[in-house]
Amino acid sequence: MKISRTSAGLAGIAVLLLSTAATAQTAPSAAELAQQGDDPAWAITEGLTTEIGPRQAATEAEAAARRWGVKRLTEMGFQNVREEPFMMQTWVRGAEEATLVGPFQPQKLHITALGTSASTGPKGLEGDVVYFASYDALVAAPDNLVKGKIVFIDHQMKAAQDGSGYGQYGRARFTGANVAAKKGAVAVVIRSIGTDSHRNPHTGGTNFEAGVKPIPAGALSNPDADQLVRQWKRVEAGRAAAPLRLKLLLTPRNLGQQRSGNVIAEVAGSDPTASPVIVACHLDSWDLGTGAIDDAAGCGIITAAAKHVMTAGQPRRTIRILWAGAEEVGVFGGKAYFDAHGREKHAVALESDFGADRVWRVDFKLPDSAKALSDRIAAAVAPFGVVRGKQPANGGADIGSLVAAGVPAIDLAQDGTRYFDLHHTPDDTLDKIDPAQLRQNVTVWAATLAILANSTNAELP
Repeated sequence: MKISRTSAGLAGIAVLLLSTAATAQTAPSAAELAQQGDDPAWAITEGLTTEIGPRQAATEAEAAARRWGVKRLTEMGFQNVREEPFMMQTWVRGAEEATLVGPFQPQKLHITALGTSASTGPKGLEGDVVYFASYDALVAAPDNLVKGKIVFIDHQMKAAQDGSGYGQYGRARFTGANVAAKKGAVAVVIRSIGTDSHRNPHTGGTNFEAGVKPIPAGALSNPDADQLVRQWKRVEAGRAAAPLRLKLLLTPRNLGQQRSGNVIAEVAGSDPTASPVIVACHLDSWDLGTGAIDDAAGCGIITAAAKHVMTAGQPRRTIRILWAGAEEVGVFGGKAYFDAHGREKHAVALESDFGADRVWRVDFKLPDSAKALSDRIAAAVAPFGVVRGKQPANGGADIGSLVAAGVPAIDLAQDGTRYFDLHHTPDDTLDKIDPAQLRQNVTVWAATLAILANSTNAELP
């Protein structure tokens, strides 16, 4: 029987899946995987976090990461490897201190500035604390309760497999400082948007509307937020003669317009009439950790999957790899990609940006013509513990503009139960990557990508 190029490629992927599944069952150590030298996902994740480390957007570290990425992707045999630069406003952190100064014995707290926070000045600022149990409570508060105070926003974020609490509780970070500033607060402090109980505060961006003067904004670690709450309750119960007071020292700086950029590579398809499949991650990270789960692992996963498809045989469609820059601070890389390529036809978009724990669900947002295609993908990934979801795929931050413009999407949803223990903290380091779960990600991605890259124009126009 004559075997077509496409059939041979899928056969090669099947061999990969069986091999990977067997390896995952034996749960090799990180050291063993590194010694094997044939695990591109681990190699990229380990190399990026070890040789570059933290990669804050539009800094020299992110520029070094782009150079590293271009070199690595070229060495791996990808085609059309390039950097596509763009300019952006750039914020960097400075000194970070918080102290409960009264009415009880002074105590240091663990705090980190939120992206775009204003500076307190080198001498810091001190003020009375006003407590809000939630973001919604702050929104509802009268301005006179807030004016001249340091606002503290509390909440109780819980771990969830799908990370669904992030949108609800994340509002305290996304726009809490903006709300407080409009009401006249001198600063805002939030409980970290995280589910851990370590003294590691979680950073992340906050946003101020045009015309709203930024104020200092920081996040406390969860244990330190607990301490502040206990002291607040004592004051409210009349067990102290003076209000709760906090001193902040946050001295971030704005560097103005600096260069960032996207790194792009491709597996060239055999059919010039077929639109490409785009797979995305983000190359930048926050500066507190080495950005292993967010998002070096994502770059490793999508690139390894594309490499395995390429090794199995030339696919029909081009696979375009996007290592986006400056996602953490405003999705600037995804926006720059859309500005440059949004008018091009894309068959389907996928993104990996939720750590490295196992894929457990697949969701689709495909045209009606792709029903059989989605059925094939669901069947291919089911043996690896992946169930079919019932909701349409959302895409991801860096492909969000494409999906909003109508590009079909598939979500390979990862287990996020422990993701927000580590997210945007100093604990986002390589030792948190489970090699066996990382390999399961690559297996699922490779199976999915092989089917998509060899789909017909009738299935994916």
